[in-house]
Amino acid sequence: MSGAAGLPEDARASVVTVSDRAFRGSYSDRSGPVLAEGLAALGFAVDGPAVVPDEREQIAAALRAAIAAGADLVVTTGGTGLAPRDVTPEATAEVIERAVPGLAEALRAAGRAKVPTAVLSRGLAGVAGRALVVNLPGSTGGVRDGLAVLGPVVGHAIDQLRGAGDHRAVDHRAGGQGGGGSDAHGTGVEPAAGP
Repeated sequence: MSGAAGLPEDARASVVTVSDRAFRGSYSDRSGPVLAEGLAALGFAVDGPAVVPDEREQIAAALRAAIAAGADLVVTTGGTGLAPRDVTPEATAEVIERAVPGLAEALRAAGRAKVPTAVLSRGLAGVAGRALVVNLPGSTGGVRDGLAVLGPVVGHAIDQLRGAGDHRAVDHRAGGQGGGGSDAHGTGVEPAAGP
């Protein structure tokens, strides 16, 4: 293990900045580099930031490309508010397979004490394949608050997504049993047999 988050040594993260202005070059991307630097400090090898416009299809394509390239964690910055072109959550919803609502709520709550409007962020968190996908606001402060939330939990999340620890799937072929593979709790670990 390495890094502040107890990450596997080969953990990879990808940063996607969503901003029309940064994509056009009329505005310097500030939150993406802060995010990349913060993820590197946690112990990730970081790709990006890749900068895409506030276009649903291009955001979803960037997320899928990062996942296909082997990222364990894909974090976006920008496009989570209420403006008409803020469509990062909608694009993310197209890509993720399972939501992680507790993480999204923790990210909103982290900023609320300093910036009451943080509760207006519509950012999502969820799982796509073996990657965790997280939306952060487009401000450097929102990114720093998000990193503070992610740091203590992201290592455990990646371990679970990789099938490590108590959540490793049971291989029924070794015991001659067929089918199945997860208990009622969805952990993949068979419960102990009763009397």
